[in-house]
Amino acid sequence: MRYNIEPIGIIESPYREKFAIPRQPGLVKSAQGSIVMNKEFSSPDFFRGLDSFSHIWLEFVFHENIDRGWQPLIRPPRLGGNAKIGVFASRSTFRPNALGLSVVELLGIHYQRGIAHIDIGGLDLLHGTPIIDIKPYLPYADAIPEARGGYAHTAPEQHIQVEFSAAAKQALIALQQQYPNLNNFIVDVLKQDPRPAYQKKNESDRIYGMQLYNLNINWHVQGNTHYVTSIMELS
Repeated sequence: MRYNIEPIGIIESPYREKFAIPRQPGLVKSAQGSIVMNKEFSSPDFFRGLDSFSHIWLEFVFHENIDRGWQPLIRPPRLGGNAKIGVFASRSTFRPNALGLSVVELLGIHYQRGIAHIDIGGLDLLHGTPIIDIKPYLPYADAIPEARGGYAHTAPEQHIQVEFSAAAKQALIALQQQYPNLNNFIVDVLKQDPRPAYQKKNESDRIYGMQLYNLNINWHVQGNTHYVTSIMELS
């Protein structure tokens, strides 16, 4: 049997490319965005009572991965990118049906020209991600303290320091009004060390780049310190 699933909204996210998106929701709590609901799902009736919940589940589509296929075995970054496990024992973005699930903080709901915008925090979703369903997070049912987490039982430990060059600090000052939380956001993202696992073992002078909002952020790594060298607006 086949089923037709239509998006109910689209994510507006500061993550404009897959590189630097945290591997799980909630790891970068300063990441904020919105679900822009389709017009037919924007009536306040759809959200009656939702504001009494602090968190919500989002079901979505890994829309940029659909054409890239999938494999039954994958190499999770948490195991260093070497050991293979089954795709159903992972949260790989390359899946038979390209569906994802994230729990995010519900920050509020507002309307623009009759379109509902659901403001969320701690997201791990690419800009433009199609949302196919929203459900409230129920602590008594969804939080299971005695659950086993396999190879990812605890959050990854990061002992990373983040420093900014003089030029990057000046850019932060210039962008403060437009992006008031930019400093903390960049620090939180870099503390997750978005580099591929195989690159973390090698010291080099390589300059890395990531796109957050409409900004290109460059940095390099020395030991446990990530040095942000430049922050530039994209044309």
